[in-house]
Amino acid sequence: MKKFINLNYALTVLALVVIASSCKKTGIQKTTTTTTTSTIATSSLLTANEALYAGTVRSSTDTSKKDSVYMIGCYPGGGKADSVAFSSLPSAISTYLTANYSGYTFKQAFKALTPSGTLNGYVVLISYNGNPVGLKFDATGTFVSVLEQLAPQDMGNPQGFHPGGPFGGRGGAPLDTIALSALPSTITAYFTANYPADTLLHAAENPDGSYTVISTDTTLYATSFTAKLAFINRVKLAPMPAPPTAVTQANLPSAITTYLTTTYPGYVFDNAFSTSVKGVINQYVVFIEANSTKYAVEFNGSGTFVDVHVLR
Repeated sequence: MKKFINLNYALTVLALVVIASSCKKTGIQKTTTTTTTSTIATSSLLTANEALYAGTVRSSTDTSKKDSVYMIGCYPGGGKADSVAFSSLPSAISTYLTANYSGYTFKQAFKALTPSGTLNGYVVLISYNGNPVGLKFDATGTFVSVLEQLAPQDMGNPQGFHPGGPFGGRGGAPLDTIALSALPSTITAYFTANYPADTLLHAAENPDGSYTVISTDTTLYATSFTAKLAFINRVKLAPMPAPPTAVTQANLPSAITTYLTTTYPGYVFDNAFSTSVKGVINQYVVFIEANSTKYAVEFNGSGTFVDVHVLR
């Protein structure tokens, strides 16, 4: 029997997916799989096909359910993951997590090793807003990407999702976008009282029932509220002295699409805005969801990455 590492998310019994062959990573993992059922051991690791057990996330159609998920592309094919203490990680990793995932909980870290045992980088698993997030860093601790997650039954599915699963949004338009007119009156009243100059641009209801509202007042903001409509935080994004223009996914520069596909594989596009100076676009802000976490990613007018903000 193959041995698996318990990452402290599993409770009792988990369907373990053993991948029969390695594959090329192209956004969504394409593999063949066989499935067995086994009790989690106290020291276990799924090494096949670069996958590590990540934990559980909410289903997209039933938020009371939790689905097991795996992180994909953790280490080079034929290599392995070697557990490492947080204190032994490069300091740049801790700095990055503190700056981008405020309030995170560290869960597990690994050295990503090549088949010859050479250090390829690090994989760090954290909990953020109750969901697992896997991040890949290079050997110096520089951020590389947010690791894609797949449910066990999707490990051999070219689409990378199934209807009703935790990543069902990958099948099309995000299901959490709501009309501004449908926002609870408590939220709209909060803006009226506290940010009267804001123009509301976009709103989403998150899987945990919380809300994220995008607005502008010479600066773009993301304001979050709990499922019980209590204010959580307000994230300052990009300066926008002129009214922003909505941008469809198809009209984003190819450089932006390439960056998002590489850095957030399996991401779901939510919406995007641009601003212009004398008729020339000088910046984009793209809102995406990647594995149950929302991000606002900033780019300059040519599509070069500028900054990222973790929203919820």
